[in-house]
Amino acid sequence: MFRIHLVAMVVATLAVIAASSSAYAAIADYEFQLVSPSVTQADTAIIAVRIVHRKTLEPVNDAIVFASRLDMEPDGMETMTAALEAAPGTEAGVYRFTAALAMAGGWRLSLAAKIQGEEGTLQGRLVFQAVDQ
Repeated sequence: MFRIHLVAMVVATLAVIAASSSAYAAIADYEFQLVSPSVTQADTAIIAVRIVHRKTLEPVNDAIVFASRLDMEPDGMETMTAALEAAPGTEAGVYRFTAALAMAGGWRLSLAAKIQGEEGTLQGRLVFQAVDQ
């Protein structure tokens, strides 16, 4: 009888360990972060962001990031927009974009990303300052 209970406990313990080790984080466990809170205003300004896991602060290297909008909403000019283009990365876990920032001031970058192994889409809005050269 003792042997049956011991086997049942071992099986239950292994099931709990297997379930916890195969569980992925939720999409809400990730966030976008600006690499720098300011960007030099230019025709080809570089905006760099990273995605990190909130609990471990580990960067996410293999996300598919797409930019949906860049506007001057922080300065009350939501209709003032700039086109974005993806730029080659120079650092693991950092996603870069180029944009023609027509003027200095507050800009809002709206992003979305798919993270490998996670369901749903990570969305974020980051505010930065474009500063004169």
